[in-house]
Amino acid sequence: MIERFLRHLWMERGLSKNTLQAYRRDLNAFEQWLLTNGHTLEKLNQSQVKGYLVYRATQSISSRSNARGLSAIRSFCRFGLEESIYSEDPSFDVELPKFGRSLPKFISEADVERLLAAPDVETLLGLRDRTMFELLYACGLRVSELVGMEVSHLNLNQGLVRIIGKGNKERLVPCGEEAYDWLVLYLKSGRPALLADKQSAALFPSRRGQKMTRRTFWHRIKHHAASAGLEQDLSPHTLRHAFATHLVNHGADLRVVQLLLGHSDLSTTQIYTHVAQERMKVLHSQHHPRG
Repeated sequence: MIERFLRHLWMERGLSKNTLQAYRRDLNAFEQWLLTNGHTLEKLNQSQVKGYLVYRATQSISSRSNARGLSAIRSFCRFGLEESIYSEDPSFDVELPKFGRSLPKFISEADVERLLAAPDVETLLGLRDRTMFELLYACGLRVSELVGMEVSHLNLNQGLVRIIGKGNKERLVPCGEEAYDWLVLYLKSGRPALLADKQSAALFPSRRGQKMTRRTFWHRIKHHAASAGLEQDLSPHTLRHAFATHLVNHGADLRVVQLLLGHSDLSTTQIYTHVAQERMKVLHSQHHPRG
C-alpha cells in the first residue's frame, strides 16, 4: 500500500527521489509501530495516529522530524480516502507538533571570500572546485542541482543557468560576472583535461569522468573550509543560505529571492529576513557603545 502511494506521488507530483525516500522511511516506521501494537494501515484510525506521535515524543525524536512524519501520514491518509480505503481521514484534526524554527547557519561575506579562494586553481580539481563554489554562491543552488548540472544547462551568451530543481521544476538564474569568468576558464582549460577522452554530459565530472555525487562534493567543501582556516561547520547548503542572506542584507526584494531559490512558498524564504535581523542584533551588541 505504501509503494502504491509512492508511485502515485511520483506520477502526480513528480517528487524527487530523495523526497520519496523520506516518505518511505517515515511511513515504514509508522507501519512497523502499528504492526508491533496489533494494528494495520488498512484499518487506521485517528487515535492510532495520535498514539504514534505520543510514542515518537517519548523517543527523543525532534519536533521537526515529528512534523515531517505527520506530513507524510497526512498525505498517505488523503490518498487512502481518495482510493476508498478509508471512509474518513484518520489524520483529520491531528495537530502538527509545534516547534521553533531554527535559523540557517550564517557565514559572513568575508568568510565566503576565504572559502572561494581556498582551492588551488593551478590544479584541475582546484579549478573545478573553485568554479563549483562560485556557481553555488552566485546562483544559490541546492547541492543536488549543482552536481546534476549538465553543460547544456548553461547559456553563456546571456549569462544564465537553467536549474532543474525539486519536482523537476525549472528556473533560470543569472550567474553573475565572477562566476561567468570562472565558468569560461573551467570549460576551456579544466573540464576537457578532467575528462581526457571520456564522454560525459556532466558539467562537473569527477576524476573518473562520472557525475559527482553529493557526498563527494560535501567532502570537497569540508576540505577547502579546513584549508581556509574556517572553524565553522560548513556544508554545501551553507553557501545557498549565504546567497539568500547576503541578498536580503543588501536590500533584495524577498519575492525575487524566492524565485532565485526556487521556493514554491514565500514563507520558506522569509526565514532569511530573520537571519538578517539576528545579524543586525549581533552587530549592534558588538559595536554600539551601549550594546
